[in-house]
Amino acid sequence: MTGSAWYRSWFGEEYLELYPHRDEEEAVAAVKLLLERVPGLRGGSVLDLACGAGRHLGPLEAGGLAPVGLDLSLPLLLRAQELGVKAPLVRGDMRALPFRAAAFSVLTSFFTSFGYFADETDDHGVAAEMRRVLLPGGHLLLDFLNSELVRETLSPRDEDELDGRAVIQERRLIEGGKVVEKRIRIEGEGSVAPQVFRERVRLYSAEELESLLVDAGFSLRARLGDYSGTEFDPSSPRVILLALAT
Repeated sequence: MTGSAWYRSWFGEEYLELYPHRDEEEAVAAVKLLLERVPGLRGGSVLDLACGAGRHLGPLEAGGLAPVGLDLSLPLLLRAQELGVKAPLVRGDMRALPFRAAAFSVLTSFFTSFGYFADETDDHGVAAEMRRVLLPGGHLLLDFLNSELVRETLSPRDEDELDGRAVIQERRLIEGGKVVEKRIRIEGEGSVAPQVFRERVRLYSAEELESLLVDAGFSLRARLGDYSGTEFDPSSPRVILLALAT
């Protein structure tokens, strides 16, 4: 692990300031999709991987599950506590999950919390860890962006404002179009230097994600394109895979 990895610095106070209210209705819809497509989960233990400030944990609990949230970002976990999240919260790296084998009956990865690493083999390691902590026959929901749609509709630049400071976001495709990178520049006040952060996500296609999961020991059950449960097609906003641990 490298201390300069983008996700170690970005998911902190500045991220919370720039995105103070992620869509709670979207979180409810995502969990509803899981409960509708995978009946009989009530009472099951669920790991919400990269849970952030915990917006999916409440709906998971309300749906009769026993969730645990894991994230690497201490500021996001502290915000979850401030917001009154009741589920256990654990700080950890998804490449080495701090849980015993077969600890959970369900694992969720919402809102593109996958593909963050510079080395593609790390993503395979994450998939292997997902499988390790799931019971045989356990359920996985992996919610990812539609990579081809991202490539086709990428907005190279936009500007916003945060407490009177300009926020400039620039996006580009790198590594031959296999990775999307976003540069976030938050201007300082007066003589204060600007802050610069980066995000990057490896653009896996639906077929590549499925192959990666199969290699890790999963069996695909459904490929959906949005939180309403519509079947995936090239214009879908999301790639949502439901799979079983074999």
